[in-house]
Amino acid sequence: MKSVLMLFALLLPLRAVAAELKIATWNLDWLTTRAAGDHELPSDVTPRSDEDFNRLAQYAQELDADLIAIQEVDGFRAASKVFPHDRYSIHMTHDHVVQRVGIVVRRGLKYDINPDVTGLGEHHLRSGADITLHLGGSDLRVLAVHLKKGCREVPLTKATTHVCEELRDQVPVLADWITARRQDGVPFLVLGDFNRWMDSRDTLLADLRQAAPLVRATEGHSSPCWGGENFIDHILAGGPAAGWMHPDTLRVLTYSETDRAMKDRLSDHCPVSVRLTVPEASGVSAGGG
Repeated sequence: MKSVLMLFALLLPLRAVAAELKIATWNLDWLTTRAAGDHELPSDVTPRSDEDFNRLAQYAQELDADLIAIQEVDGFRAASKVFPHDRYSIHMTHDHVVQRVGIVVRRGLKYDINPDVTGLGEHHLRSGADITLHLGGSDLRVLAVHLKKGCREVPLTKATTHVCEELRDQVPVLADWITARRQDGVPFLVLGDFNRWMDSRDTLLADLRQAAPLVRATEGHSSPCWGGENFIDHILAGGPAAGWMHPDTLRVLTYSETDRAMKDRLSDHCPVSVRLTVPEASGVSAGGG
């Protein structure tokens, strides 16, 4: 009888369970392994020391996220000094710029790489990094971005400055990507450094929400990073992922260092994270503290 019960148990379908994922974005502020004075670096940029990289790696370990969108990173070598190879897989865009965008994924999670969203990289700006994360019964499309700096609050319909015009040119590219995901019917995230406050009246956010309904994790919050500021790093969820994201789990990992001079050695941005609950995610190996 016992053997019959064991056989019956083996024949039952495996129950798909929900998995929790910790998703983050982190602008690492000219993270590079180039030497000081390199012709590709602005004169006011001082490359990190080994001690600085070690500090950042400790914060990455404390963040303990399953997926991190990264910005202003000079390629795989610099990224791997913060996110070690044995714990993370690193995908970077193919741009020929120092400030590249990437996505870091915890080992054990599988993903496919999609073509860079190069339309965001016109005017020598940064392309978007695009992957499909495989989560057992569900796939999650993820786009990491770093939009044009210098136009944080001006309504884009009234923008006349060069920087605001460049940001305005990026909006249709991003909206087209979002529209395509809505038409695909897939869960998706857009996250990164938007260089935009995106309050409730923001025209950029309104344009993106015309492409598809979006939930913004940072909605109604300000950031405690370096003493307090408005968010410009955001996490947007659309499609089924809008229901997976829990905005009440929004967290900002602030640095224990309070000396403002440490901003150049760490970053002028703090990691921003939120949690998702992915339904029917059998076979997902995820962590996150």
